[in-house]
Amino acid sequence: MGGDGYTARLAPRWRRLLVAGSVVVSAPLFVLEPALLGVAGARIVAVLLLAVQAAALWSLDVRPRAATAVVLLVSAGLQVLFPAFGPGVAFVVLCTYAWLRPAGEALPVLGLAVAAVCGPALGQQRWLAAGLWLGACLLAWSWGAQARARGARQVAQRRQAALEERARIARELHDVLSHTVSVMVVQAAAADDVFDINPAKAREALRRTEEAGRQALAELRWFLRTVREDGDGDGGPQPTLADLERLGQSVSAAGLPVDLVREGDGDVPSAVQLGVYRIVQEALTNALRHAPGSRAAVLVRVGGGTVLVRVRDFGGSGPSPGKGGGQGLVGMRERAALLGGTLAAGPHPDGGFQVEAAIPVGGRV
Repeated sequence: MGGDGYTARLAPRWRRLLVAGSVVVSAPLFVLEPALLGVAGARIVAVLLLAVQAAALWSLDVRPRAATAVVLLVSAGLQVLFPAFGPGVAFVVLCTYAWLRPAGEALPVLGLAVAAVCGPALGQQRWLAAGLWLGACLLAWSWGAQARARGARQVAQRRQAALEERARIARELHDVLSHTVSVMVVQAAAADDVFDINPAKAREALRRTEEAGRQALAELRWFLRTVREDGDGDGGPQPTLADLERLGQSVSAAGLPVDLVREGDGDVPSAVQLGVYRIVQEALTNALRHAPGSRAAVLVRVGGGTVLVRVRDFGGSGPSPGKGGGQGLVGMRERAALLGGTLAAGPHPDGGFQVEAAIPVGGRV
């Protein structure tokens, strides 16, 4: 892999095409009048050079630098022996090498190519040919470098898309599991506290634990279907604003009374509804974890092309969410940003902790 993270490979069929093409374009050598040697000697030298060139082209993918250098030197030798023969194969190999290797490695080979291609023409005082060969070298190298740059960009885009997808999956799993596990832990602790003195209340807490687990399993099944390549998408609807009441009830049953207020109405895209639901879910989970014995107020207001979300707890005995090492607040901010909105979180002046987000109804997804 090159320094730019891109690996270019020359397929065997392209190597065969290069070898065959080099033989075809070199065929006129055998009908040209040799410049420095007798006819028989020139043809023997030409055959040897072309054989070396073909072997170098075949190993171009395995040893690109050595193979390219050999082809360039063969091209220089053929031009010395046959001034009328052009260095066409050298340009193709130079372009291929600039595609195979990063620019830092390709630049020195460009210098060798200019010397090998233009040197014989300059020695024969063929100034026009030398100028044309120089321009062709620069053009061939730039084409190869541009092709490599395009490939590197595509690799970087695929890698970024994979990282974003992994982050999305991690965020969804965190939101589903963190909330449910927190509720289940609180309910299990409550059942344990009253198991001996009030079995009926303990059983009620256990039933709520079971219900929370079933809800989490349903969400996980839906989520896993959406990320599976062969998923049929029939795992059920994703959470919406209408599910906030059920969310508040489950948190209230876990020991944190929730006052939910919804204001305004309008067409809110499903992605924004899911984002708002997850933000409220994570904020209430943090309040349940860090402010036990308190209460929470949730405001969701739709209007003016924006969904305003405000979740506040009124303080408790646990540490502030902002002082923990979890990723809850980071995940909420990322969610809001992905939807084109903003999120602020911090201690409330009158006590407790508040999370407030503003998400445009037409937010980007």
